[in-house]
Amino acid sequence: MENNIPVSPWAIHRRLYDWMLHWAQTPYGVPALVLLAFAESSFFPIPPDVLLVALVLGTPRRWRYLALVCTAGSVVGGLAGYGIGVFAWETAGRWIVENIAHTRLVPVEGRLDIALPAYLVDTFGEALGGSYLFQVYDRWNAWIVFVFGLTPLPYKLTTITAGVARVNIPVFMAASLAARAARFFLVAWIIHRWGPPARVFIDRYFNLLCIAFTVLLIGGFVLLALLSGE
Repeated sequence: MENNIPVSPWAIHRRLYDWMLHWAQTPYGVPALVLLAFAESSFFPIPPDVLLVALVLGTPRRWRYLALVCTAGSVVGGLAGYGIGVFAWETAGRWIVENIAHTRLVPVEGRLDIALPAYLVDTFGEALGGSYLFQVYDRWNAWIVFVFGLTPLPYKLTTITAGVARVNIPVFMAASLAARAARFFLVAWIIHRWGPPARVFIDRYFNLLCIAFTVLLIGGFVLLALLSGE
């Protein structure tokens, strides 16, 4: 009898999550980490932190090396995501944003745009430059790449939209490198320093800490902008 019960997207994500973790138990953990970090920056749904944490738990002394290769894979993958935004937005780019990053595109001022998270809009309002992502790109440019690269937001969303916004490529790469290195070295160091209990902490609170840090960071940018305008 044919089974027509639909499979939940979250069940698929869980299978991908488990599939990523299994690489930590193989000799190919490091190459898998690089490839998955590359893919997550352009089209893959699960962040590489999952495998990074497992690998650092297995070999704590290699935490710097593992964070470095994860950063390298993510930055190069970010350039691929940028290329999708420049050359394939109307085909692959929009599909990835809507179906992999699960982000709704809405028409704003004659172009498709992305509504910013409510916590950012409620906190900073018009100081951001608008309530939608491309409006904020118009004001803050590559700073968006840096800030969002630190957050729980899907990084592919940032890299692809940066290509659409035509962020300067060298500046994009520098912002991408700074953001991803800060994120992955922090995660690896926490696991190296505190071990398995830190994994539980990251699973529970890392996203909230990222959001809090983002609010503080954007608040600093807004304050500088207000002071410079006086």
